[in-house]
Amino acid sequence: MEKHGLLDSIWTGYPRFKLRDEQGVPPEKIQTFPWLQTFYMSRWRLGLADWKWLGKECAWWGHETLDRHVAAKIKKPTTLIALSGSGLNAGKAVKRTGGYYICDRGSSHIRYQNQILNEEYKRWGLSFQGVDPRIMQKEEEEYALADRITIPSEYVRQSFIKLGVPPDKLVKIPYGTRLERFNKVTDPPADRFRVLWVGSVSIRKGFFDLLEAFQQLKHPKKELVVVGVVSAEVKSRLSSFSLQGVQFRGLVPNAELARIYSSAHVFVLSSIEEGLAMVQGEALACGCPVIATSHTGCEDLFTDGIEGFVVPIRTPKAICDRLQQIADDPALQARMSEAALERVKAMKGWDSYGNAFVNMMKTL
Repeated sequence: MEKHGLLDSIWTGYPRFKLRDEQGVPPEKIQTFPWLQTFYMSRWRLGLADWKWLGKECAWWGHETLDRHVAAKIKKPTTLIALSGSGLNAGKAVKRTGGYYICDRGSSHIRYQNQILNEEYKRWGLSFQGVDPRIMQKEEEEYALADRITIPSEYVRQSFIKLGVPPDKLVKIPYGTRLERFNKVTDPPADRFRVLWVGSVSIRKGFFDLLEAFQQLKHPKKELVVVGVVSAEVKSRLSSFSLQGVQFRGLVPNAELARIYSSAHVFVLSSIEEGLAMVQGEALACGCPVIATSHTGCEDLFTDGIEGFVVPIRTPKAICDRLQQIADDPALQARMSEAALERVKAMKGWDSYGNAFVNMMKTL
């Protein structure tokens, strides 16, 4: 928006010190309302992470108070772009002035999301807390109020259509990749087959499906490198799996990720539900082929069989088959790596996303 001369201001619940690395936007255009969001982000350090009810209330009121605060600031016609769950009050305020409200939703329809995650937790014998009913009701009111709903992938678009949202209200704008940060800097090792995971290690991400697939993979020197925080639910079930060849790296500095992606033969994302995982674009930008489920937005990033493979959710065998195919055929891995680099170049980073968003706004 700033690049196109359209940005008036950004309102965020993040404290200002968390925004020091943001570039390209004049600091005076960034307005913060950090009172509850800062506490929510700090509850681990305060020893309050196990207080589930507290996290739930902070999450709700953090978004709600920011929404109400912004609503009180809107005095003239404008276009409001608000993340889902944070824009109902401000959206009503802007429409009263004759302006436009765009609801930006990064994941599948919230009711669809709640349903599929509930199924997945049951699949592993775990209880799912579920989406806060207040948030679900608010988001569905936002969907109805918005002039447009921007979503990142065809998977997300279909989830909205299945739940009755008019297709002409939905605008698909896939995310970009920071090409200045992610590029190929090395090659995978020749003496082993390295599988990579980057992201939270959780039930939603389908980590156990990859773990099962990796167990079944036949290779004398295989390794699975896991970068990300392991959730409590996953930790509670890890003892059911063999972890031979699995390396849990935890969080790593962002500056190291390009080397980690580049040194892997294949990146796997076995998610059960998400909008369009940007780690896929990061992997492709580093020349790392991707195996991903159809619920990751991957089909808006790459073509099945060219830069990687698309598999159904909950199919460890399909993941294993594709891993085996790449492990047994180094020439295939090299072709996919090269195709990934070419595909990402054609995407032109985040400029394509910004241009598409501006073009959508001009249709209002």
